[in-house]
Amino acid sequence: MSLMLEPTPSKVKEEQLYREMGLTDEEFSMVENILGRTPNYTETGLFSVMWSEHCSYKNSKPVLKKFPVTGERVLQGPGEGAGIVDIGDDQAVVFKIESHNHPSAIEPYQGAATGVGGIIRDVFSMGARPIALLNSLRFGELDSPRVQYLFKEVVAGIAGYGNCIGIPTVGGEVQFDSSYEGNPLVNAMCVGLIDHKDIKKGQAHGVGNTVMYVGAKTGRDGIHGATFASEELNEGSEEKRPAVQVGDPFMEKLLLEACLELVQNDALVGIQDMGAAGLTSSSAEMASKAGSGIEMNLDLVPQRERGMTAYEMMLSESQERMLIVVEKGREQEIIDLFSKYDLEAVSIGKVTDDKRLRLLHKDKVVADVPVDALAEEAPVYHKPSEEAAYYKEFQTMETKVPQVDDYKETLISLLKQPTVASKEWVYDQYDHQVRTSTVVTPGSDAAVVRVRGTRKALAMTTDCNSRYLYLDPEVGGKIAVAEAARNIVCSGGIPLAITDCLNFGNPEKPEIFWQIEKSVDGMSEACRELSTPVIGGNVSLYNESMGTAVYPTPVVGMVGLVEDLDHVTTQSFKEAGDLIYVIGETEAEFGGSELQKLTEGKIFGQAPAIDLKVELRRQMQLLEAIQKGLVASAHDLAEGGLSVALAESTFGTEGLGAEIFVDGDCHVTDLFSETQSRFLVTVKPENRDEFEKLVGEAKAVGAVKKDGEVTIASRKGEILVQAAVGELESAWRGAIPCLLKSKV
Repeated sequence: MSLMLEPTPSKVKEEQLYREMGLTDEEFSMVENILGRTPNYTETGLFSVMWSEHCSYKNSKPVLKKFPVTGERVLQGPGEGAGIVDIGDDQAVVFKIESHNHPSAIEPYQGAATGVGGIIRDVFSMGARPIALLNSLRFGELDSPRVQYLFKEVVAGIAGYGNCIGIPTVGGEVQFDSSYEGNPLVNAMCVGLIDHKDIKKGQAHGVGNTVMYVGAKTGRDGIHGATFASEELNEGSEEKRPAVQVGDPFMEKLLLEACLELVQNDALVGIQDMGAAGLTSSSAEMASKAGSGIEMNLDLVPQRERGMTAYEMMLSESQERMLIVVEKGREQEIIDLFSKYDLEAVSIGKVTDDKRLRLLHKDKVVADVPVDALAEEAPVYHKPSEEAAYYKEFQTMETKVPQVDDYKETLISLLKQPTVASKEWVYDQYDHQVRTSTVVTPGSDAAVVRVRGTRKALAMTTDCNSRYLYLDPEVGGKIAVAEAARNIVCSGGIPLAITDCLNFGNPEKPEIFWQIEKSVDGMSEACRELSTPVIGGNVSLYNESMGTAVYPTPVVGMVGLVEDLDHVTTQSFKEAGDLIYVIGETEAEFGGSELQKLTEGKIFGQAPAIDLKVELRRQMQLLEAIQKGLVASAHDLAEGGLSVALAESTFGTEGLGAEIFVDGDCHVTDLFSETQSRFLVTVKPENRDEFEKLVGEAKAVGAVKKDGEVTIASRKGEILVQAAVGELESAWRGAIPCLLKSKV
């Protein structure tokens, strides 16, 4: 569309063109009141993207206020590109997680790849060097051809971008459930390191300072991507394919290195990624945060397509672009810096004192709006909330212990479940050793990356069991945070803080909004109890396909500090003769469990209970034991219960096995219950007394053997499971490759 053909303000209003952009009638009236006139087509576009849920959080703001966001170590909480936490010695860790769900459902390779690219920019826009990537993925059942296609392409997209840019993908999680059939979830997390002195913010200070555009040229890809991310998927979503951006990791690598050099230059005033809503969000937010305004001449914006309108340039979400503000008169330094990396750095505007975003194009003012109205004054909705009917029904159900006739065959079947099975097929495609700082690679409870030049390391994980959240959002929210912390502790780290990605269905449905509220209540309580504040994140709503919502999936990304590399601990057994302990009692809890899904084909009933004070006590006792060198291996008991955790701890140990004894009244509960706050640990015999004194709730259940067998017996001598580790491991390793090769 040329500028001459752009609809007039009266046409925008009379034909309700704003509705196609995502604004409601009431919101359009609000815009008219703010401006004192009817907005033109470009201005309507600016408001539509900035007031989308993806950019404004208009439906979720009232809920997000519940999160604890401060703490002794927090240097930057929510509100900037990424959160920052102090790790001592004037160093800090920078991290953030974000979703790219809708684009990945339409164009899975590029959707996933640009999700990775975007989260990397959020981290280096703070001045930090990215050192690790993680992800959290959800798909439908793997026996569906479409799910197999989405799974393969998403993993390829993550690998393609991360491997090319040279940042290791060190961890993550993948779960499969029919609720994600039409709407996969693709959440990408990036972790970076920074010196305190290098921290930068996305703020446009200094009237008269120059606004510069750096990086790739602007095209027509990704226009209205933020709006697309704020609506349900339906049969017409395929038509939104042009809204999916295309990534170039080689360009991003150049941009990354250039920006990290730029951070050392005192000419830099502010820097922000052009992410969702592109030039609109970066300019409006940088000005609003600084209490200033910005004027830009769009004729100067580097463009890779001819005849682009102001609307298209401002709403494009082309990748690998940043907006920076530099001291007036020092532009040439910046141009020279970026030219070393074969990148453009172009002056396109200036900082003003009128708190307005003013856009010039072809010698005309094509937009003139208050920056605060765009960035801060979106309407906030308190959506109706109603307790879900299914939840009431589940809460009245008696505990049902699934029927198990053959414990060994059931264990093998659980190990073959795609959610439990080895994810090697996934992470073998990722380069997790690039930069040579990875201490613990994918496959253990958490990944660990060393902090170069120190004895410190960072442990990191992503977690969320959405089945528990579906059954009971509040309890499930507590468990998501607690399990992440458990994984950090099992790896020898002190949990520091979380970033979250709140993936839910349509908030306009009262039962969905109730899920959001209750999940956040549970997560907030856990964050307070475990001292892991929320330093940033992302909300992804409208994750529905054909009217059916995904399970509530508030993914928790957590980072912990390993104070000394000697504390690094993994889940695999180390030596024959080591004593095996279980920390925590086991109850009959099968709601949302792998065994329930396996035997019943569905989930129902009550989620496992959790006592956060008990959780914290056990975590701290175990961490102290690890730090004192008393623990050889540690693994949290999660999906599949004790039997699965025991089997997993023998895998990859080259011939080690295990023999344990259980003494409960119900062996199904002993082997397969998913009771929370439990750990499986091994201890050298000489450390037994000191360990038991320190960890009062640890119970010796057996020992590591060198016979390559897993044996689980009752105290009365009944053999419940006896299997070669090789048999169990081949079932576990082969499950996903086998499903992907099957003709479905």
